[in-house]
This record gives sequence, structure tokens and C-alpha cells, in this order.
Amino acid sequence: MEGTAAAPAAGTVLNALATGRGSAFAIDEYTTATVSLSTESEGFTGEIAGAPDGDTRLIERCVEYVVDAHGDAVGTPPVVGGHVRTESDVPMAAGLKSSSAAANAAVMATLDALDATDRMTRADMARLGVMAARDVGVTATGAFDDASASMLGGVTVTDNDSDEVLSREEVDWDVLVWSPPERAFSADADVERCRKIAPMARLVEDLALDGDYQRAMTVNGLAFCAALGFDAEPVVESMADVGGVSLSGTGPSFTAVGDRSALETVKERWDERPGTTLLTTTQTEGTQTV
Repeated sequence: MEGTAAAPAAGTVLNALATGRGSAFAIDEYTTATVSLSTESEGFTGEIAGAPDGDTRLIERCVEYVVDAHGDAVGTPPVVGGHVRTESDVPMAAGLKSSSAAANAAVMATLDALDATDRMTRADMARLGVMAARDVGVTATGAFDDASASMLGGVTVTDNDSDEVLSREEVDWDVLVWSPPERAFSADADVERCRKIAPMARLVEDLALDGDYQRAMTVNGLAFCAALGFDAEPVVESMADVGGVSLSGTGPSFTAVGDRSALETVKERWDERPGTTLLTTTQTEGTQTV
């Protein structure tokens, strides 16, 4: 029994650390999970391509949770173990929702292996991955904003305390990403410091719920650069050219959206910084079986 699924990465409109409400948008870069299930070999194992020492607890837990809930789909004998392998275009711990994409891909690939993708709504698949992320401690917020954008596609606004989607919209943006060589794990973010900027986060939420996502991004970027201790220069130097620009997640990556020719101009500047830059687009289909 084998299944495969690919989940898109995402960028940030509103970081949920301040108020528990967040917003994110899917981008056209992917993490793919392949799951093999067994009715004979007990236990669940994981593997991250290119990262032999990577933490596989999240993807293993996702497979285990799906099997616990829907392993009966194959009848008897029951599934008692499995292996999950992920491959990714998305750098880990860069603020581009690599954990959410890996969890979504693992969940859907397991359901695909069980021939049970019709047993869960897509939102519930995202919730299951979020539950696994909380269980293994790789998220400070529950990250349902990131998970929902990756699972559903488009841009979502969510309440991460109740795991509810407040709004979703399909958007067609060009996207510029800059990822510096440093890494920042979301579970290590200073949540108490971020809560001090809750008034600005509520303003960003209002803008996002009104559909003014790009201006919301920029306000979020300035506020969370200050709260999380990142240099806001990538935001400031590109504000006049792009529709929206923000620190993505808890960093260190930045994303900008807008007219492609303007993004190409900003890319020339960001190319001078250490790390990598990428021009891509938004994604509206969300996580899919392969």
C-alpha cells in the first residue's frame, strides 16, 4: 500500500503569534511525501531526503494518526506500520511553512495509501497535521493558518485557537522570496514579545479580512521584524515597488508580491544579499495526490 502527495509552501500575511489569528498564502513550491504502509512490520519510520539527521517525528506522527483513525479502510489484516519519505523544494526553518507542507503531504499520502481520501475533508486533514505538530512541539501557534493555506490553496485567514478558517480567497500573484542562509525555528520564537504588538496584529487582521492582503503583509512585516529582532531593511527598500512585502513566518525569509517587473527589480537588490532568491507564483489548488 503506497500513496504520494505534494503540498505547497506558503508565505505570511499575518503572523499568528500575537493574537492567535493568522493569514497565509500558498506558493508554487512543494514538499512531496511518499508513504508505504504494512500489515506485517510494526512501527512507523520517517526519512527526509537530503537531511539524514532531520527530525522525522512530525511526519511519522501524521502517518500514525491517519492509520489510527482510518486504518480500517483496508479491512483485515490491519495496518500496523509504515514508512514516510519527504522530498522538498522548501528550505526547512526558513519561515516558508516547510513543516506544514510536510505534515499536509504526509497526511494526504497516507490517506491515498489507504484509498481513503474521501473519508476526511481537506480542512480536517490540515487539522490532523496541526494536531501532530502540536504534539511533537514544532509549532508555537498551532500553525493552522499555514496548514490551511497549504492544504486549501489561495490565501486563508484563520483562528488558530479554534482551528477555524475565517476566510479563503483564490489570488493570482507573482511572488518573490529571499531566504538568507540562517535558519529560525518557529518553536523558538519569543511569543511573549510578539504579544506586545497585538494592536498592530489586529489591524493586520482587519485589513486581511477586508481583502487588503498586500497592505496587511507590509504592516505585518514591519511589526514582526521589530518584535522578532530582524532587520526590516528588506521591507523598507522594496515597499515603493511592490504590492506587499513581509517577513515570512518567524523568519528569516522575506516574501514580496506584486507586478512581476517590479519584483524583478527588487530581486536584483535582494540577489546582492547572502542566501537565495526565487521568483514564483501563488498556488490555488492546495495539497494534491500525485
